Amino acid sequence: MDSSVLAAIAKWPNVAAVYGWLGLTARGEWRLRGEPIANAAIREFIGRNYASDQRGCWYFQNGPQRVFVELESTPWVWRVAVVAGAQILQAHTGALPERLLGAWLDERGRVYLETELGCGLVDSRDVERTLGAVDRAGSALAPNESRPRLADRGPRIELEGINLGLAGRATVELLRAADIPDRFGFCRAPHAP
Repeated sequence: MDSSVLAAIAKWPNVAAVYGWLGLTARGEWRLRGEPIANAAIREFIGRNYASDQRGCWYFQNGPQRVFVELESTPWVWRVAVVAGAQILQAHTGALPERLLGAWLDERGRVYLETELGCGLVDSRDVERTLGAVDRAGSALAPNESRPRLADRGPRIELEGINLGLAGRATVELLRAADIPDRFGFCRAPHAP
């Protein structure tokens, strides 16, 4: 967190938390009361001061005040960036994970990756690049193979983390979207305890 935020917490430790104002979309866009936050400096400030509490509720630490985030999907949204000709996985906050720990496909064909930062949904615009790995049989994924059809292939699809600038590899498993918050220990709609 920013040093100014830590100083504010120390100075005013008992400021009431805010619920229902800030949201994170499945595309990794911050929204304030449903409206996109257009200012890049504010988005970056939120991203640098984004964390979770012991309940698995994610928040933005705005000075001494916690602003809890309503998650459309997961606490992290992964995007594939191309840097110096290489693909890397990047979080919606700009954070760069280092290790691939797991991969899942839900009933709607959405792809989730777990890294040391936590579980995140792959931005729908980057799914094809993310799944551009090689399966155990050694055949490349068909370029226009639909994601729901990938579920028919079962656990044969493996992702090599190195293709996304990560260490590790993971077999893509099937998981119902409704089970993801419990499986990864986060809350989509935080409320006051």
